[in-house]
Amino acid sequence: MQFKHLLVVAVVAGSLPACGGGSKGSAAGGGAGKDSAEAGTSAKAEVIKIDGSSTVFPITEAVAEEFQRESKARVTIGVSGTGGGFKKFCAGETVITGASRPIRPSEVELCGQASVEYIELPVAYDGIAIVVHKNNDWVDTMTVAELATLWRPESQDKVKHWNDVRTGWPEKEVHLYGPGVDSGTYDYFTKAIVGKEHSSRGDFTSSEDDNALVQGVTGDPLSLGFFGFAYYSENKKKLKVVPVDDGRDETGAGPILPTPETIADGTYQPLSRPVFIYVNKKAAERAEVSAFIDYYIKSSRDLVAEVGYIPLPAAASKLVAERFEARTTGSLFAGEGSKVGATVESLLAKN
Repeated sequence: MQFKHLLVVAVVAGSLPACGGGSKGSAAGGGAGKDSAEAGTSAKAEVIKIDGSSTVFPITEAVAEEFQRESKARVTIGVSGTGGGFKKFCAGETVITGASRPIRPSEVELCGQASVEYIELPVAYDGIAIVVHKNNDWVDTMTVAELATLWRPESQDKVKHWNDVRTGWPEKEVHLYGPGVDSGTYDYFTKAIVGKEHSSRGDFTSSEDDNALVQGVTGDPLSLGFFGFAYYSENKKKLKVVPVDDGRDETGAGPILPTPETIADGTYQPLSRPVFIYVNKKAAERAEVSAFIDYYIKSSRDLVAEVGYIPLPAAASKLVAERFEARTTGSLFAGEGSKVGATVESLLAKN
């Protein structure tokens, strides 16, 4: 995916392969801190280490470039996926992590063991786009039930052809593409579609790099994949997006296309969700980290739209700013992970 905002980059060790796990990064820094205290009080006080979600990466990268025009601080951004990012964050190796789902109980425990207090900040809305090859002439819509038939664990070795999903579709193999298991997008998708987070068939081509998934789908006439809406939006001439019907008239009758409007108003269900950054509370005492987060909240509404995501409403952004100013720790989701259909406004109003 090509974005207007690009930092001078140095790829971190263990760069991302074409398919599978790994990490990529911008202006990658040196060795990891030993614990949360080191992350908050490192001698390299001008370096702000960030990792996490590939979905949140474009937003953070855009903010970081603009911030560095006004600050002497150096921002380094790795992309290990949401799960990989939380492992580094809870180990004190980073001070901020991006996440395309809320922190889950095992990660809350991990941070607790390392005495890492965190501030959870929603930064945008995103939708998960279902896409097929642009020349696919049989898939015009899908239901949540059909997506579940395709992706649930017991479908492996059983649902192999398109006509196994819907009668009348061709008896051709279906080739699946999706984010790797460290991805928050994978976690949210499985919760929303299969009903259980981190549960799906295993015989799909996976990558933590959404660009690799775009390339996979565009090069495979029998493909179906899913990834963040911004990556579809940037590549819409190469892909065919599939409207999804959740079977609930109250969220919009019939199949709904993902658009900035349907994601923002909650009618593209169940595949609309907020995305986040998490900030080490100890590190937020550092002037450059506090300034970066203040700048992130202030500027992200414009930059979010620029890189293809959906800005939070102004009222929600104000509540996010107040949450950071008060240094409110913990999760709006009670540390229980994704809640399908939840809105930032309703959650912030209660906390």
